[in-house]
Amino acid sequence: MAEPSSPQLRKGRRKSIDTPDYCSHDSSSLLSEDQLLCSICLDVFTDPVTTPCGHNFCKSCLTQCWDKSQHCLCPLCKEKFTKRPELKINTTLRDVADHFKKKSAVDKPEVLCDACSGEKLKALKSCLDCCASLCKTHLEFHNNMPKHKKHKLINPVENLEDYICQKHERALELFCRDDQTCVCQFCIDGDHKNHNTVPIEEESRERKTQLVKTHTDVHQMIQDRLMMIKEIKHSLEQNKRSTEKEKADSVEVFTALIRSIERSQAELLEVMEEKQKAAEMQAEGLIKELEQEISVLKRRNTELEQLSHTEEHLHLLQIYSSICSLPHTKNWTGISINTDVSEDTVRTALSQLQQTLNEKLNKTLDDKLKETVSTELKRIQQYAVDVTLDHDTAHPYLILSADGKQVTHGDMRQNLPDTPQRFNYCVSVLGKQSFSSGRFYYELQVRGKTDWDVGVATQSINRKGHITLTPQNGFWTVWLRNENQYQACAGPPVPLTLREKVEVVGVFVDYEEGLVSFYDVKSRSHIYSFTGQSFTEKLYPYFSPYLNKEGKNSAPLIISPVFKT
Repeated sequence: MAEPSSPQLRKGRRKSIDTPDYCSHDSSSLLSEDQLLCSICLDVFTDPVTTPCGHNFCKSCLTQCWDKSQHCLCPLCKEKFTKRPELKINTTLRDVADHFKKKSAVDKPEVLCDACSGEKLKALKSCLDCCASLCKTHLEFHNNMPKHKKHKLINPVENLEDYICQKHERALELFCRDDQTCVCQFCIDGDHKNHNTVPIEEESRERKTQLVKTHTDVHQMIQDRLMMIKEIKHSLEQNKRSTEKEKADSVEVFTALIRSIERSQAELLEVMEEKQKAAEMQAEGLIKELEQEISVLKRRNTELEQLSHTEEHLHLLQIYSSICSLPHTKNWTGISINTDVSEDTVRTALSQLQQTLNEKLNKTLDDKLKETVSTELKRIQQYAVDVTLDHDTAHPYLILSADGKQVTHGDMRQNLPDTPQRFNYCVSVLGKQSFSSGRFYYELQVRGKTDWDVGVATQSINRKGHITLTPQNGFWTVWLRNENQYQACAGPPVPLTLREKVEVVGVFVDYEEGLVSFYDVKSRSHIYSFTGQSFTEKLYPYFSPYLNKEGKNSAPLIISPVFKT
């Protein structure tokens, strides 16, 4: 019969002890009992050893754990050791544990002998059959009697009645798994007949094993959450530094832009004043109009400055075309003023002013946009997944590589079964992996191709006959046709103007947000985003290398590894 655990462990109390002088210069410092428990046996350390990762275990517990496993792992943090560490007893921790055991023994209430008539001596054992605790003398007498030799003895306990069946007054030696209670031998012939019963020792061992596993799982959950807190704080600090840098850069750029406008204005006024004093009134009217336009331009600068601080990347991309264009200004061509200043001089100065502003606006916005997209791409690349092509969905003309990472359009139709999963008209193929929550990202090399399709599709899409790639039909894709004609396959389709030929396409999906975005990985630029979608079923990566066009489009589509930058 298993001996009861110590009252401290059984009742879940936290016990503290004074740290010995050899452990600390401050003998009043406290250690909790939890800090002295081996997470394997859940008891106070015996010959404690420390792993390279800093965790402590009983030497025998850790040795047995490693002897039963092919790998040497820390039972707590799961760190793997390539070479089995040499275990040496942590003498300081051992002394602390021994000190705790001795103090616990002193604090533990003394059980007295029930058989002593005079001064009661300390009990050595408790007999479950006699329901009495016995000292050394009475225990010898007890053992010398033949009928008592088979009695069940345990370490002395105060609450001896807790170990006796109240119905049959017999020792509780068995555990009924059906009723989850301790029973005696007579119980299994009565109320617990034909029940699943096992010795208490066996049930105790199994539950202790489960306790160790639960303890390990809870500890791992704590470690995982501590790591998440650390990552969140690190991300927040990085974002703070990035924001401060963007603010400083934006202030510098727009300050220089305003100074350039003001300088151009001053130069123009100076020329006019030097050439013809008599035309001051007319010139002042001209200057007033110019200043009004500059005010409009300054307001645009303010809008750009505010936009440079925004974290709403999608909003920035959506209004790029409208904010990039210059505000409507007066056409100064043909303006005539009564002055010796030539019209060509004024026109040239205004043209230079407008050109300078246009160049600075475009450059500022392009730089900001590229930096924003680059930051966004770095973030979403964290959600990279391993995607492979599904042979069972590939059109019979498609040739897939053995590793499922490349696909080309062949010249001969393969003899493949026309299953419900297979495309039989459009030269398309799906990825094996499906996603029904969270975020995922993958990259596809399209270098050397004149035509291709890429994106995601739902599980229930039509795979037979002619297919129209639209979100209404379960497809969120972009394509290339005739080397330079890019299009987002929305409803209706959206022509795309890209500055560079795309070589690697990045595809990002946020399932809950209903977002599918496409990126030019090489130029770190945004291609197109489907927003506000509602996904209700599994999504699969979708690919089409398109027709090979007599070798002109024979380059393969290649699912490439994501190199986080």
